[in-house]
Amino acid sequence: MKRLLALAAAGLFLAACSSGPTIRANSAPGANLAAYKTYTFAHPLGTDRGGVETPLSGYFKEATRREMDARGYKYVESGAADLLINFGANAKENVDVRSTPAPSYGYGYYGYRGGMYGGWYGTGTDVETVRYKVGTANIDVVDYAKKQLVWEGLAEGKLSDKVMKDPRAAVNAVVTELFKQFPGNAGGAAPATGTSS
Repeated sequence: MKRLLALAAAGLFLAACSSGPTIRANSAPGANLAAYKTYTFAHPLGTDRGGVETPLSGYFKEATRREMDARGYKYVESGAADLLINFGANAKENVDVRSTPAPSYGYGYYGYRGGMYGGWYGTGTDVETVRYKVGTANIDVVDYAKKQLVWEGLAEGKLSDKVMKDPRAAVNAVVTELFKQFPGNAGGAAPATGTSS
C-alpha cells in the first residue's frame, strides 16, 4: 500500500508545483505520428499493481483518452491498434542539507549558561535538513506493430500535500502539459483545439 501511495503521489505531483513541473518530450527519429489512427492501452499498465488497475492508472487513462481523442485518434477497446500507450510513475525522497554561518553567544552546548555569564563570542553553523519527495510521470506511445517507442513524454517535480488531496486533477494537469508537446494528429487532421483538464 505504501508503494501504491508513493506511485500515486508521483503521478500527481505536477499540478501542485508552484513553478510547474519540468516537462520533456522526445520523438523517435523519422516517426510520423500523423500516420497512425487508432490507439489502445498496454495491459498491464506500468502504473497497475499486482495485476489490478490502480486509481492512478484510471486517472491517466481518462486524461490520455481526452487528449488523444481531441487529436482525432480513435480508441480501440480490444484487438490491435496502431498505437499502444503505457504509463509510468515513480517517487523518491530527496534530502537537502543547508548550512549557514551563525553567530555563537557562548551559551554552551546545552544552553546551561543561560545568560548568567558569557562565554566567548564566535561563529557557529546552523544546519537545516529538508526532506521532500520528487515524482516522475511518463507516457510512452509505442508503434504496436513494430513494438517501437515513437514518442515519450516525461514530467518531473516536487510532490506536495495538495497533490495527494486531489490526484485526479493533478494527473489531468500533468497529461495536458505533456500532450502540449505531442507532435501529431491522427491521419494528419487539423491541430486539436480546446483540450483542457
